[in-house]
Amino acid sequence: MAQIIQGETGEWEVVIGMEIHAQVIANSKLFSGSSANFGAAPNAQVSMVDAAMPGMLPVLNKKCVEQAIRTGLGLNAQVNKHSVFARKNYFYPDLPQGYQISQYEHPIIGEGKIEIDLLDGTTKYIGITRLHLEQDAGKSIHDQHPSKSYVDLNRSGCALMEIVSEPDIRGADEAAAYINKIRMILRYLETCDGNMDEGSMRADVNVSVRKAGNEYGTRAEVKNVNSVKAVVQAIEHEARRQVDLIESGKTIVQETRLWDPDKMETRSMRSKEEAHDYRYFPDPDLLPLDIEQEWIDEIKATLPELPDEKKHRFIEEFGLSPYDASVLIAERPRAAFYETAAKGHDPKMAANWVINELLGILNKHGKTIIDSPVSAKQLGELIGLIADDTISGKIAKDVFVEMYKSGKDAAVIVEEKGLRQVTDTGAIEALVDEVIAENPDNVAAYKGGKDKLFGFFVGQVMKKSQGKANPEAVNKLLKEKLG
Repeated sequence: MAQIIQGETGEWEVVIGMEIHAQVIANSKLFSGSSANFGAAPNAQVSMVDAAMPGMLPVLNKKCVEQAIRTGLGLNAQVNKHSVFARKNYFYPDLPQGYQISQYEHPIIGEGKIEIDLLDGTTKYIGITRLHLEQDAGKSIHDQHPSKSYVDLNRSGCALMEIVSEPDIRGADEAAAYINKIRMILRYLETCDGNMDEGSMRADVNVSVRKAGNEYGTRAEVKNVNSVKAVVQAIEHEARRQVDLIESGKTIVQETRLWDPDKMETRSMRSKEEAHDYRYFPDPDLLPLDIEQEWIDEIKATLPELPDEKKHRFIEEFGLSPYDASVLIAERPRAAFYETAAKGHDPKMAANWVINELLGILNKHGKTIIDSPVSAKQLGELIGLIADDTISGKIAKDVFVEMYKSGKDAAVIVEEKGLRQVTDTGAIEALVDEVIAENPDNVAAYKGGKDKLFGFFVGQVMKKSQGKANPEAVNKLLKEKLG
């Protein structure tokens, strides 16, 4: 559902296109053999090519090309068999060459589309315009000296995939869903780790506003936003800023803006360059990239089941709700954990246990499913003990907590603590009779119409059995005897 900004002159629709910069998972950079790992000491991973020393020539990293093709296939996009690297000329202190090697007219990946999940449970398709490969710039550091800026070139030359969307996004919530889905796909494909806090995934957000049905308005680009939360905040502020400007009789300037998280506002950085301002031209040091269909087919054969395919399969095969399926497929290891836990068991019960109990306790302790002390097989065995009436659902929660603490199997804990459920109807009937005999006033009140007292009787029987009586049998016998 489109985000609407209410202004003095009526309603305004927010129109958004996004450029996501995703650092390619590869051992070395796009055009040099330097390490691309995060976290090294400043300028420790800089080759002569990265530093733009005279006479140094770029050599294309085949792994980075493979990762771009893999990503394009995952975005349901066209892989272009012919693409060209171009020089994008601009000056910046952390760009040693004075230009960035990128792709312009002939990118490696063309049009595609992805499905996003919205908060109201519906889905929407967002078009992908293109994906191109380019090298990253270095990093300017401004807070280490009172009057000087330092430059760290470790990131210079790292391979980036720039994923450009169509202007199909209609609000902050859709933008958040889009980023989350792109990150999910990249992580499934293992082409980018998606760690926005480390800078390996960043977003440029193009925001404009218009009256419904009108032509697109003038857009402003909010540059290098590094979290989903910041993207949402930046869009909401920028859309309101544009509406207020237009309604006060001013015009929107096409420009690049920065998001200031401290002041919670966007501020102007520079007027937005058009493509000709960059003086793009084919890089004379790099031949056009021509890809064989056979290689594309080989890469396609190695793709995992992608998030949307998995989500639809979970809904159809396991009868899960779209919400539960979306939670379970959010991370590839989580989906694999669920499938192992559900194997041979009730898939809906398994989903509830993974989502509510396991993810709940993991989140509480700041852990991911990979760190879970309870394995998928162990959780499946616990679900099996509930299904065959060895233990009740309530006791299972206590057993699960003990499993999480100790790492022991559910069956071991049940035997050690004597938690096996009482299913002998004779034994349960004796407890029911005791409770009824001990509470004549409540029995009379119940028979006199106070139906809510039924829960009291159930509680008393369960208390006498130390929680081990089969709840269904307790309910059945109490209904018979109190009726």
